[in-house]
Amino acid sequence: DGQTVSVGSETYIVPLVSIIESIQVSEEMINLVAGRGETFKLRGEYLPIVRLHEVFGIEDVKATSLKEGLLVVVEGEGRHCGLFVDDLLGQQQVVIKSLEANYKKVEGISGATILGDGSVALIIDIPGLLRLATQAQVNEKRIA
Repeated sequence: DGQTVSVGSETYIVPLVSIIESIQVSEEMINLVAGRGETFKLRGEYLPIVRLHEVFGIEDVKATSLKEGLLVVVEGEGRHCGLFVDDLLGQQQVVIKSLEANYKKVEGISGATILGDGSVALIIDIPGLLRLATQAQVNEKRIA
């Protein structure tokens, strides 16, 4: 089972087993932490924000300000973060199709599924996405 989310014109599936909650953040919850980038405070803990449109290179997003979109708080391999998305579209059962059979392994993506309207949605691999986002932050620090 998965939560369908939109990021620009793209649709992704976040596995329900990884989701803790979905929240709309306020300005006072957001912090910039040296070495960690954007974070938000949730119940006394600072969690990193992963902007899916930046990780996957999506340009036509509806929400660029954190106040406009939503954060889906997820857990993978004992780590938590907030996935910044445009909107939540609903929950549904999905049949996972492997991408590796036809394409190479895509970091942060565990597979794909065909939605009821015939469109394809990629299924997010939360632990892989967290590794990818951490790697991107390290590379940004090296460049700076």
